[in-house]
Amino acid sequence: MPGERPPHLRWSMLGLVALGGAIGTAVRALLAEAFPAHDGISWTILAINVVGAFCLGLLLEALAHRGPDVGRRRTFRLVVGTGVLGGFTTYSTLADDTAQLLDAGHWTAGGGYALLTVVLGLLAVGAGVLLAGAVRPKRAVRPKRAVRSKGGAQ
Repeated sequence: MPGERPPHLRWSMLGLVALGGAIGTAVRALLAEAFPAHDGISWTILAINVVGAFCLGLLLEALAHRGPDVGRRRTFRLVVGTGVLGGFTTYSTLADDTAQLLDAGHWTAGGGYALLTVVLGLLAVGAGVLLAGAVRPKRAVRPKRAVRSKGGAQ
């Protein structure tokens, strides 16, 4: 609609993103507490970031195949993609964990942890995109119209 405010300037959308973010952050915090870091490496955070990347790739590709980013699709993308998955995944914890490992002199572990997270995240988002593309809704196929020749025979 002409004159309509963009989603990032609407309080209702901001509230939905914040709600989704609170949910994602709470789930991440519960998982991180249930499965603490081992020898300074948080395998739980690595798994959370990789699973989140996969889910985001799957979500965005699936929504893209269903039509333009408007209405319910946009709301769903903002709540689940930006909100829930944005709160669930965490670059800041990855950076902090890596910095702590490096600061403690564990250069191989710190560098490996950061690199592994990024590489697995890229592979996961690619897998999510591929999966969504493979299971996208099929468009209705129109039957071909019969073509009549001028001679009357078909």
